[in-house]
Parts: sequence; C-alpha cells; structure tokens
Amino acid sequence: LQMLEQQVVGGEQAQNKDLKEKHKRRKKYADERRLQLVAALQESNEDSSERALLNVYDSIQEEVRAKSRMLEKLQAAETEIKDLQLELGLEKMDYLSTIRRQERDLMLCQQLLDQVQSLVRRDCNYSNLEKIRRESIWDEESGCWKIPEPVIQKTHLP
Repeated sequence: LQMLEQQVVGGEQAQNKDLKEKHKRRKKYADERRLQLVAALQESNEDSSERALLNVYDSIQEEVRAKSRMLEKLQAAETEIKDLQLELGLEKMDYLSTIRRQERDLMLCQQLLDQVQSLVRRDCNYSNLEKIRRESIWDEESGCWKIPEPVIQKTHLP
C-alpha cells in the first residue's frame, strides 16, 4: 500500500513529469492573474468605485452619489449602443440600395446582351454567349475578366 501511495498522490501519478509541469504552469498563471487583480484594485483612484463594488457606504448621500455615477455610466453606454445600432441600420440600408442598383445594372447589361447577340454574325465566336462565359478567365492581379478575342471563322468550300 505504501508503494502504491508513493506512486499515486492526489489521484495523479507522482512520477509523471508532464503532469507536474502542467500543474506548475497552471499555478503560475493563477498567481499572475491574482497579482494583476490586486494591482488593478490598488491602482484604482476612486474610493467610491471600490465602495460601490463592495456596497459599503458611510452615508446615504455617498451611496446616492455612487449610484448616480453608475447610472450615468449605464445611460452613456445605452446611448452609445443606440448610436451604434442607428449607424448599423444606416449602413444596412446603404448596402441594400447598392445591391438593388447593381441588380438593375446587371439586368440592363443582360437585356443589352440579349438584343445585341442577334446582331452578331453566326460565324463569329461571340455569337454564343455561354461559350464566351466558359472561356473567360478572372484575373486576380488586374481585377477584371480576360475574355477571348473576337474571331470570325470563315468556312472555305472546296
């Protein structure tokens, strides 16, 4: 039993170095975090904010002042949230109007292509728009499409 107790301490393996390192890291992180919190509390210049945090007041007026400050901060945060929501709503409306305008422009281009396609000669490679779309390549560097050059395919009869 003593041999087993020496091998297992606290439900863990006593000889496992990785486990010991893991515990050391966790303890070091917890100590650092605790020191940061203590430093943050010591750096706080406002006595009233600490008292408000701990709900300890010397008089009713002091409590009212502390709660009034907290209420002002809360109202300022609510105002900022409303402003951000309004700004987000305006951006959303702007995006939607841009999308609608782009859809109208796309429909115009499509209708123009449909009308002009009938005017293109049958022996030109531009008479088949689907074939042109398949052969077109998007160029990332220039940010535009590279479409094939128009070619007229003349057939020679013997």
